[in-house]
Amino acid sequence: MNLESFKHIFYRMPVVVRLLLAVCVLMLFFGTIIHLIEPQEFPTVFDGVWWAFVTGATVGYGDYIPLTIIGRVVGILMILSGGGMLTFYITTLAAKTINHESDLSEGKVSFNGKNHIVIVGWNERTRQLVEMIADKDANQEVVLIDRTLSELPYRHYPVHYIHGDPSEDAVLVQANIEEAESVMISSDITIKERKADIDTILTTVAVRGNNQDIPINAEILTISQVENAIRAGADTVIGSNDFMSTLFYHELFHKKYTRPFETVLNLLNEQQFSHIKTPEELEGSSFREGVDFFLDNHELLLGIIRDGNWMMNPSQEIILDNDDTLIILSAW
Repeated sequence: MNLESFKHIFYRMPVVVRLLLAVCVLMLFFGTIIHLIEPQEFPTVFDGVWWAFVTGATVGYGDYIPLTIIGRVVGILMILSGGGMLTFYITTLAAKTINHESDLSEGKVSFNGKNHIVIVGWNERTRQLVEMIADKDANQEVVLIDRTLSELPYRHYPVHYIHGDPSEDAVLVQANIEEAESVMISSDITIKERKADIDTILTTVAVRGNNQDIPINAEILTISQVENAIRAGADTVIGSNDFMSTLFYHELFHKKYTRPFETVLNLLNEQQFSHIKTPEELEGSSFREGVDFFLDNHELLLGIIRDGNWMMNPSQEIILDNDDTLIILSAW
């Protein structure tokens, strides 16, 4: 390797790595020199290198010391050069650590993990979602993409923050979207609903373009944009306005002594819905028999999806077909 090739490789290395290599070479040099000058006091090259490191770090154990004038001159030169470089390396390493934490908080560091959840948009809804994920599974990695936050303290929230526009490929690459497990796109409620839906659809297109197989959950505020979100590649479209309107309706007209909102909230916190095809042993059975079948597994059969029609709590005499999709409620 010629000098130019070495310079090309060396100066492309991170500054901390370059400093560490320089310190090691310098300490090896002085350790070898002192061994050659005073072989009785420094029997091996390693003894000389040990002396160079502890002296340069100003630790000075005193187990090895040069006795001759030439040896002490070498020690002075080592302290003036190697000692300063070793101190500079330690301070640079500390500064790099602090800068890395700052870059994490400011969303400048790319995510290199796998099987993570990507959440787009930071608001009270997604903040609570992050807390719920952390409570359910503390090992689940979450990556947040947002363009409105100037920083998000890494030690305060269990997420890897990426600052930028989620509809841009470079930002999605930073979030390692190709290795992600799923994506949740939250609407920006600080802007007009139609504009927020357009941004959500653009982000959906960008995500689908970078990962053809990833499940995309998109929040849409206006009914007219639901089909566009599906065309863009969203697997699940969440109409938050529709959901809240339905809850409001139940709160206004519910039966006496019932509490619909709190009931739904606690249900979703403790239980999860599953859609499964009719098991072979239930084909031709009644809905009532299906309820008993799933109760034995501590699950609750709620309804049937047949030919695109949802039948919640249908007649107990209805017969289950092999093409039916059963709606099951079970614990997390």
